[in-house]
Amino acid sequence: MLRLLLRTKARIRDALKPAGDAAVGALTIGILRTTRYFDPVKTANRFGKITQRIGPLFREDKIGRANLTAAFPEKSPEEIERILAGVWDNMGRIGAEFAHLDKIWDYDPANPTKPSNVEFSARTGEIFDQLRDDGKPALIFASHLGNWEIPALAAVAHGLDAAVLYRRPNSAAADRAIHQTRAINMGNLIPASHDAPLKLAHALNEGKHVAMLVDQWFTNGVPVDFFGRKTNANPMLARLLRQVDCPIHGVRIIRLPDHRFRIEVSEEVKPVRDANGKVDVQGTMQAVTSVLEGWIREYPEQWLWLHRRWR
Repeated sequence: MLRLLLRTKARIRDALKPAGDAAVGALTIGILRTTRYFDPVKTANRFGKITQRIGPLFREDKIGRANLTAAFPEKSPEEIERILAGVWDNMGRIGAEFAHLDKIWDYDPANPTKPSNVEFSARTGEIFDQLRDDGKPALIFASHLGNWEIPALAAVAHGLDAAVLYRRPNSAAADRAIHQTRAINMGNLIPASHDAPLKLAHALNEGKHVAMLVDQWFTNGVPVDFFGRKTNANPMLARLLRQVDCPIHGVRIIRLPDHRFRIEVSEEVKPVRDANGKVDVQGTMQAVTSVLEGWIREYPEQWLWLHRRWR
């Protein structure tokens, strides 16, 4: 009887899945289109307040609190709650900003003194120019910090030939809607899949700049230290480096007051090599993870603590 009930439940779920995916896709498209009619600043403020209010109702709130407590044992419960509130605020703002990605990047490299939503140092501009003009491919890593959709906009705006790895949502309709938004000035988008490493390696061989987020738990990853605890890092970046020797840089977006952003590109992160000069995958991913941890410690309220980072 139990087996029959489980089989029936599975069949009902499979039958309803297309309708559910269609509903999610329609909702996503509706939200994106509707949000574009409103002022992006006011909408970001409103979304931030909404997510701060409803965030504690979700199980991710408990996950975020547990992650923060593990990462910052020296902080008081009040400090942890303040950071967590900032995380939810940042999430709401990203949701509003996503609908305006084609407008949010207004920096003009030809006129750097023109008022803009984005600022960056002279050194970051130099590194962008170097990456664009040196004729070499490069690996660029980023994290879920600030608004993590913006680095791809910055790359294209500065003339970098970029290929960006991204994760598809479960709903095909939602994926199409989001992909249409992301396709605006964001380079060549490569969905995460079994053949993504081959496509990324091909892009590097063509001289492109391959970018990816590297701060999520990866089941079959390599062990690294992260906030004093062991976690698994996705080794794809280091394994690609084994195939195509090129520079590694990190890029982060910091949310500033008054609805502005600062973009920062790291100096080259040197890979760790073994006695034979071959790229050490685990050691290189530890070097990358250490850069990420330094970024997150500076702006913990802007990082995505809502997924499990340690298993």
